Amino acid sequence: MKEWVHVQKLVCSKCGTEYVPADNPLLCKKRDSGRLDIIYDYDAISANLTRKAIESRKASDIWRYEELLPVDSKFAVRLGEGGTRLVRANRLGEKLEMRNLFLKDETRNPSGSFKDRAMAVGLAKAIELRKQDVVTASSGNAAASLAAYCAAAGIRCNAFVPAEASKAKIAQLLLYGATVHRCKQIREGADVTVQLMVEAVDQLGYYSCPSFGPFNPYQVEGPKTIAFEIYEQRDWSAVDFIFVPTGSGCLLTGIWKGVRDLKKLGFIESYPRLVAVQPAGNQALVKAINEGLQFSQIIPQPYPKSIASGLLDPFPWDGDAAIAGVKETRGAGVTVTDAEMLEAIKDLAGYQGMFAEPSGAAGLAGLKKMVQDGRVKNSDNVVVLITGTGLKDPDAVLGIYPEPLLVDPRSA
Repeated sequence: MKEWVHVQKLVCSKCGTEYVPADNPLLCKKRDSGRLDIIYDYDAISANLTRKAIESRKASDIWRYEELLPVDSKFAVRLGEGGTRLVRANRLGEKLEMRNLFLKDETRNPSGSFKDRAMAVGLAKAIELRKQDVVTASSGNAAASLAAYCAAAGIRCNAFVPAEASKAKIAQLLLYGATVHRCKQIREGADVTVQLMVEAVDQLGYYSCPSFGPFNPYQVEGPKTIAFEIYEQRDWSAVDFIFVPTGSGCLLTGIWKGVRDLKKLGFIESYPRLVAVQPAGNQALVKAINEGLQFSQIIPQPYPKSIASGLLDPFPWDGDAAIAGVKETRGAGVTVTDAEMLEAIKDLAGYQGMFAEPSGAAGLAGLKKMVQDGRVKNSDNVVVLITGTGLKDPDAVLGIYPEPLLVDPRSA
């Protein structure tokens, strides 16, 4: 392991049990659904890592920030994850009367979503541990991403996905060579894909790598790099708000970890306000944020429903850190309807030439609501995460416009 990998310990977010990095734990031994938070030695890191050092690097992927990742980059399968555009949305900004609106275009990742950042780190750890079988539970994007990295590494991928997963996401999984299991929800508030994944881990010894922290602490660190890139691309200047589409809470947790890393290293002086955006059909986490509830008080949505299939995790596995991140940054939680997400998809395409799936456009829908109610000012510096390409779920947007006319050239 390179000397720049400065992980001090891992600590269970629920019971506080500490683990030695060399033991490479995935789950808390108490099986209490606690996430093993990775604690870094910031003093050691800051001795070598500076803004100038980062800016001088040739690597443009997530491994550009390798000191703040928990795996040696020699185990990485590099498909071009990270290094995505931060677009100044001039036309869309004019429509919303916002002078400083930026879109972080995660659709440009190798498999079409931000999940590539998480799965790149999670699979690198699997390679370090010499695993040959990995398993995930996913609404589709994380599974497709993991399958892509497994294909490139020659590792077997097993994916449990909801029965309603889009055909486009299933097609990705099959093309990447994954073994796919479509699962029907049989009990309200429960996620059968997670239950089956845990059984595969316990009974078959598979390496678990979903995009929730309690089942793999290493992948949570990958999305931190979104925050690192945003600030570097803005020449380390302040950001007032970051809008984050939210399902399980893992992405929001990653962004929170990222801005916290930057502040501890002295790269930024203040936190951006983190805004969790959930669909109205699955708003348990945002409800907890807005009502001031503790994580333990969250009641999962009985039967989540929305066109934003990527945000339909029945339980917010990383909700504890997500709530903390919103609270510590004086952020907010907002829910959006299917109609509002469809309108955001149209705006992204029509004003910025950016095609997003419903989950990927949820952040913009949330911003529009907060602009309308005055919680975001026209002068604020705002970054909206566009988390997944519209090619992931084209059926969701086919009803926006009437079917194009069929032209018979013989009658012309």
